[in-house]
Amino acid sequence: MSALARVESGSPADDDAGLRTVDELAAAAGLTVRTTRYYASLGLLPPPARRGRVAWYDETHLARLEMIRALQSHGFTLQAIEGYLASLPEGVGVEDLAVQRAMLTSWTVAPPQELTRRQLDAHAGRALSDDEVALLEELGMVRRGTDSRGLIRFTPMHGFDVTVQLLDLDIPVPGMRRAGEAIGRHTAALAEELTEVLHHEVVEPWRRARQTGTGSDREDDGGSDREGDRESAARLEHTIATLRQLTLDAIVRGFQRSANDLIARSLARR
Repeated sequence: MSALARVESGSPADDDAGLRTVDELAAAAGLTVRTTRYYASLGLLPPPARRGRVAWYDETHLARLEMIRALQSHGFTLQAIEGYLASLPEGVGVEDLAVQRAMLTSWTVAPPQELTRRQLDAHAGRALSDDEVALLEELGMVRRGTDSRGLIRFTPMHGFDVTVQLLDLDIPVPGMRRAGEAIGRHTAALAEELTEVLHHEVVEPWRRARQTGTGSDREDDGGSDREGDRESAARLEHTIATLRQLTLDAIVRGFQRSANDLIARSLARR
């Protein structure tokens, strides 16, 4: 029986390990109570159980808040997060939410920031002309939008710094476009294939091992089981984060090796 079911049945409070009030839930997630209630009003959290006038939240609610925070920190809008959470199977547990979070954020790095025009210049390290900003937008290195007050904001994307350096080298714009298209085309395909490898070779074997190797100790839905699920999921997230860094290093080294081979073949032909 789940902890929430025990609350609804009126069992003693000692059996309700892992349950939190909204204040405790917000504190555990690193959010304000107001923000937590706002997310709940959007339907991002399932309804809590109630004992009298008190609402109780379990580990699944906390896992969902952690998912929301992780996706927001990587630039996803609340609308996109809402659509994604709505697509999850009903009753998805803490472990699966942690896996989903790790998969969705496995290749992302620092979150993008919305900047004013002056802050964008500061981020670039020099004053950018309007034509340069327009070119950066065209190349997908800057996104223009508006904030909640309707003011124009600029979001530099990953690769912005490199592109600004290319502008300083006075490389012909058509060449920059071709290079950007080539990089985007191949990296998109690589990211998709590597994500498939990660899913089938790391996540699925881990999930099968958890399902088949836990035995009768998972029949009780007590606090130790929930704690074990969270610890296991945290270890998987750490593994994926380490694999991400090793994979990025391998990509750079692999490109260098391929470039050297190309140069060697060119020299041999000449």
